[in-house]
Amino acid sequence: MARKMLIDGELDKTNEAESHYDFDLFVIGAGSGGVRASRFSAQNGAKVGICELPFHPISSEVIGGVGGTCVIRGCVPKKILVYGASFGPELEDARNYGWDVNEKIDFNWKKLLQKKTDEINRLNGIYKRLLSGAGVKLFEGEGRVIGPNEVEVIQLDGTKISYSAKHILIATGSRAQRLPIPGQGLGITSDEALSLEELPKHAVILGGGYIAVEFASIWRGMGSKVDLFYRKDLPLRGFDDEMREVVAKNLEGRGVKLHPGTNLKELSKTEGGVKVLTDHGEEIVADVVLFATGRAPNSKRLNLEAVGVELDKAGAIKVNQYSQTNVPSIWAIGDVTNRMNLTPVALMEGTCFANTVFGGKPMAPDYSNIACAVFCIPPLSVVGLSEQEALEKAKGDVLIFTSTFNPMKNTVSGRQEKTMMKLVVDAETDKVLGASMCGPDAAEIMQGIAIALKCGATKAQFDSTVGIHPSAAEEFVTMRSVTRRVSAGTVKPRTNL
Repeated sequence: MARKMLIDGELDKTNEAESHYDFDLFVIGAGSGGVRASRFSAQNGAKVGICELPFHPISSEVIGGVGGTCVIRGCVPKKILVYGASFGPELEDARNYGWDVNEKIDFNWKKLLQKKTDEINRLNGIYKRLLSGAGVKLFEGEGRVIGPNEVEVIQLDGTKISYSAKHILIATGSRAQRLPIPGQGLGITSDEALSLEELPKHAVILGGGYIAVEFASIWRGMGSKVDLFYRKDLPLRGFDDEMREVVAKNLEGRGVKLHPGTNLKELSKTEGGVKVLTDHGEEIVADVVLFATGRAPNSKRLNLEAVGVELDKAGAIKVNQYSQTNVPSIWAIGDVTNRMNLTPVALMEGTCFANTVFGGKPMAPDYSNIACAVFCIPPLSVVGLSEQEALEKAKGDVLIFTSTFNPMKNTVSGRQEKTMMKLVVDAETDKVLGASMCGPDAAEIMQGIAIALKCGATKAQFDSTVGIHPSAAEEFVTMRSVTRRVSAGTVKPRTNL
């Protein structure tokens, strides 16, 4: 194996003991978290190297790309398709606003797909320039750990080069998984769903999480027939039950056929497409079957166990509050640690890592009151505790404030689709514990609400805030009447639907 030592002129005589390292930091994985950590570490004076797999929209064990899942095959291209899917219903609504829209509206999937591809290529280039501008050395190839202070990069031509580093950071993210059933190879994951050559006429989706309901909205908005299967009574397990009901009603209202309490048993190829057999004995033939059944940490090929890094049963890297593994020189952030798998969280973890290791300011990530959004149509966004979580954690009663209304835009368009907002409040302290909204612009509104919760806002402070009129957002500061008071420890809270 070749060994490459970096020689940048004179050695730093102020730190002779550490001069034998090629890098102060070597990062494996140039997604959102890895890029943030490497840039900020370099800005703190560290000599940083980073490696990433070659670029392609569809990932594999040896394919990736600078920018990672979010930029290339996740949040960004997904949101572009959500925007695209939203125009269909908007054009229908426009008729009652005086727009003379032809009965037949054509949609060009290939055109949108190319625009999406152009955008992720642009962002891939931006991320590379961000690294270069920060003085971070980028290597293209597969990285693995071969010692507590040594990494190996397998280059595109197969040659292996090793580098030493005082600190090693793993930021390899996660990958979409297929359900292990007969015929699983006939299904696709979200990677392929974002790059399909043809828009499916009929799609079957298995899963009840973010990806499942988002793609159900995307394909239905573009005119496809969609069947959504999930094991629970409602989609979006882990979210507030009342909001889950609203999402399910909205999906059905827009034409998605829901199959709660149902799993897929087998896939088989037919002349008409892919035949789906459910565990209830139902058979459906569709053009596309999407497995939206979770993601697994990308840790298998890193050689971590050989150097003593502890993993959990799912393959996630175990870390302490500062993102440090049990091997002191090796750290990990982002989805590969399976803590809170959101892009902004990986950015936070990367920032905290750089401040802790190279900035002289030990900083543990704070996972409280992190807002998130599900970009179904219309979207759901939440921050803080759900009603169920509040009841589990509260010592006293919890006050629930809700508002369900027809958005002003719908009063003219005629669309029968309600917006719902909710506040969860500690009855004793008046502190707002959680907020949620399902309706247009939910994510944009919830980002501001998140700041209030981060500052410890009380319901009285919400009430004393003057609203913006006319807007949906003003409902959050005009919910004066308690919908219900619930005692701590209540097993199944009553909803207002």
